[in-house]
Amino acid sequence: MLKIATIGTNFIVDAFLSAVAANEGIECCAMYTRKREHARPLADKFHVPAIYTDLDEMLSEPSIDIVYIASPNSLHYVYAKQILNKGKHVICEKPFTSNKAQCAELFALAREKKRFLFEAIKTVHTANFNKIRELLPKLGDIKLVQSNFSQYSSRYDAYVNGEEPNIFNPAFSGGAIADIGIYCLHFIVALFGLPLEGRYEPNLGPNGIDTSGSGILKYPDFVASFSCAKDSTSECITQIQGTKGAISVHSQPSNCAQFTYHDRLNKTSEDLSLPVHEATLYEEVRDFVRIIQEDDVAEYERLRAETCQVMEVFEQLRKGAGIRYGDDC
Repeated sequence: MLKIATIGTNFIVDAFLSAVAANEGIECCAMYTRKREHARPLADKFHVPAIYTDLDEMLSEPSIDIVYIASPNSLHYVYAKQILNKGKHVICEKPFTSNKAQCAELFALAREKKRFLFEAIKTVHTANFNKIRELLPKLGDIKLVQSNFSQYSSRYDAYVNGEEPNIFNPAFSGGAIADIGIYCLHFIVALFGLPLEGRYEPNLGPNGIDTSGSGILKYPDFVASFSCAKDSTSECITQIQGTKGAISVHSQPSNCAQFTYHDRLNKTSEDLSLPVHEATLYEEVRDFVRIIQEDDVAEYERLRAETCQVMEVFEQLRKGAGIRYGDDC
């Protein structure tokens, strides 16, 4: 049984612990938080026996195999490095790091320590995403890819009123492309690899952070575009268009909850969606557990390469748009 500990107490930790509870071969044994009372509701809900307010003390516990990081984005690198140096596996929330240099350093350290290091990006672990990957050859020559993830943030009003929540703070590596645009990037890059070039045109707030924006990624034979917004809401839809057909994803690209395959030649449309687990992070936790238990280095390397590619594109796009983070080189 793998023992996992968590860092953070926000809503995504609740979702992650629900996925842990739904999987076999893993259980949560500890939580780290700066204030014990912040973790108590989750600890009670998921029967987590230990809460730590000293991270080094928690990481010194030999029974812990893995640590899940759900801290503000700018702390991902710091915590992951500390955890790896303690000889434990790491699952780190998206965006993996603030820049590609941090990403490369962490994966090199993981290799040195002989530990697994994962980005918690649920998109590429979902059954529907992998079914879409299988269907791509049926679309013929790809011509256009479009992805939209727009969701009005519960913290946007506070930002407009002069506050600076972490998610809208450059010092914490916040912004729309980091928070939700990253799902669009993973969807596109995981299917098609690195683009030849790209650019991002953001709507910037008073502190220089992007509250929304659209990007273009140029590939040798087609163009991909994405839009992400935390200052407005729309239908979230992703489309892949080819000469023989198309695929329409009728959900956030993070979930890939439902999609339709359109056959242009036969003039038919068919919902080919596979069932979605009620624990939205179930598949990613299942995959991480299996990779560790089976020492599946090949699959680990595939996921590592995807994360590195996305971080390269992510940094290129945001820096090209003039978005700077506190820990940029």
